[in-house]
Amino acid sequence: MEISLANIIGSVLAIGLRVSGLMIFAPFFSSAVIAPRIKIVLAILITAVLYPVYGARVAPVGVTDWPMMVASEALVGIAIGLATSAVFEAAGLAGQVLSVQMGYSLVNILDPNTQVESTVVATLHQSLAMLLFLTLGVHYWILRAIAHSFDYLPPGTATVNPLLARALLHEGAIVLQLGIQIAAPVLAATLLTDLMLGLMGKASPQMPLMLLGPAIKSPLGLLVFGVTLGFWPRLFERYFSESITYAERLMHVAR
Repeated sequence: MEISLANIIGSVLAIGLRVSGLMIFAPFFSSAVIAPRIKIVLAILITAVLYPVYGARVAPVGVTDWPMMVASEALVGIAIGLATSAVFEAAGLAGQVLSVQMGYSLVNILDPNTQVESTVVATLHQSLAMLLFLTLGVHYWILRAIAHSFDYLPPGTATVNPLLARALLHEGAIVLQLGIQIAAPVLAATLLTDLMLGLMGKASPQMPLMLLGPAIKSPLGLLVFGVTLGFWPRLFERYFSESITYAERLMHVAR
């Protein structure tokens, strides 16, 4: 009876920790505007739904092995959450870069998702990304991904290895790559404007470029941003899909 009870507790613990790691780091679910008690209830409900399906697949684990299982399953959930949040981090990075280029770097507002101060353009980018996230139903994709992760990687079998650590570090490169891609149109327009203003300053040193630069780059950046905004739904759908695929790849690496 004790062994059976220990197996049940171990199965629930393995599933619940993976779900909890997702709740802490995945976009939308980890938002600061969602009360912690709601996240806890949601994690318990998801665990209760998944346990009848995947609980029997958990290999018997002794009580002495629980600490290692806790660490590995929590890391798997965190890895899925980080992989799916890369798009939001990239959108924020693009906004930070464009804030400097467009002259809005000194204007900070409270980001509703993270409850920290951020530049206007970065907050706008992340808010639009969140709207697209909910419109495309990516939160359902993430829930399906956490369920399918138990097929790729049965509960209690995850291992922390150098390949997984390398894949998580690679997330930084992905964020930088996506951020530059998102910012590319406006960044290119403002950099060309800087180049033209530099040439004009050489031709006419009396020209007040310090005043003229922000007056030109700000409306130009907003104009280019407005034109490229129509391509965002298709672009972000591809980004979100690739992030889910990368999260599944992490599951294979953690075997």
